[in-house]
Amino acid sequence: MLENRLARSELKVALVGCGRISVRHSQLLGEGQINGVRLLAVCDIVRSKADVIAAKYGVPAYSDMHEMMQTEKPDIVVVLTESGNHAQHVVELAQYGAHIIVEKPMALTLGDADRMIEFCDSAGVKLFVIKQNRFNVPVLKLREALEAGRFGKLVMGTVRVRWCRPQAYYDQDPWRGTWAMDGGVLTNQASHHVDLLEWMMGDVASVFAISRTALVDIEAEDTAVAVLKFTNGALGIIEATTAARPKDLEGSISILGETGAVEIGGFAVNEMKTWNFLNAIPDDAEVIARFSANPPNVYGFGHKAYYDSVVCAIQDGGANLVDGLQGRRSLELINAMYKSIETGKEVALRFHAKHSKLGRH
Repeated sequence: MLENRLARSELKVALVGCGRISVRHSQLLGEGQINGVRLLAVCDIVRSKADVIAAKYGVPAYSDMHEMMQTEKPDIVVVLTESGNHAQHVVELAQYGAHIIVEKPMALTLGDADRMIEFCDSAGVKLFVIKQNRFNVPVLKLREALEAGRFGKLVMGTVRVRWCRPQAYYDQDPWRGTWAMDGGVLTNQASHHVDLLEWMMGDVASVFAISRTALVDIEAEDTAVAVLKFTNGALGIIEATTAARPKDLEGSISILGETGAVEIGGFAVNEMKTWNFLNAIPDDAEVIARFSANPPNVYGFGHKAYYDSVVCAIQDGGANLVDGLQGRRSLELINAMYKSIETGKEVALRFHAKHSKLGRH
């Protein structure tokens, strides 16, 4: 098995797609910030983009991902291309036997997500979906409290994404904000927070959503709100916008239960704001101070811990915290929100997204 062959050896990582997010990934990998891995090569169909990163970290650059895979033979390939291309690229890359990491959202349609999972399973490679906010230290502390039953009966979960993405952001690339290749704030910026809400609150029974394109000229939405009913009886709120001005304001989650309330704020779900429980324990007094850290940008600190978990899953057989099925779960909710927006009706989960524009050409 590939896991046994790679046990305790250095993992070689290649990047496919050298756009905005690749700066973060190449920095972590190219500067040796992740133990047990090294940046091997980079690829972009616009060769000049790949050349910039390649020159910075002293690795080969390619404009054809198949040539790169055949020549370099990486152990892991990271797909950082446009959201609408994730599925095709993952499907094509699975044949090379390298484990695959794909940026959020894993795909735009549930059919594409299913194809990705099927092809990776058939090829015997692990599929990792990037949800780095799960690894933020206050988020992990919240999850620990939930698993310990400290909230009792869950009442409400809320996520807020109030970020600033001006027209210049969308004008960087023609695919940004389009239905076929990107979607809007729900698919892109808020997808991490949608994932966190489901991870904390459990399965969603139904959702009702509305949206607007308030301040920018794009096909999809820059502002949306949604009301959720969870199968455990709790309610949820998703508030997401890239129309905050003049700068990023907030990326937060709050969980309310019959015996506790926790709020994590900051602009990247990184600052423990509230930690209140009916039955206090000695550790509670230090939580606010110990589990808050302000990152330099909205990417937060989670990417390093995320990569560490990938290495553990490959080298030591550790759990894949966000695999293809987990990535599909939040994608289903996002598609349900779009269906609700299009139909003006509450949408039950476990559906086929016939009324969602997302990913349609």
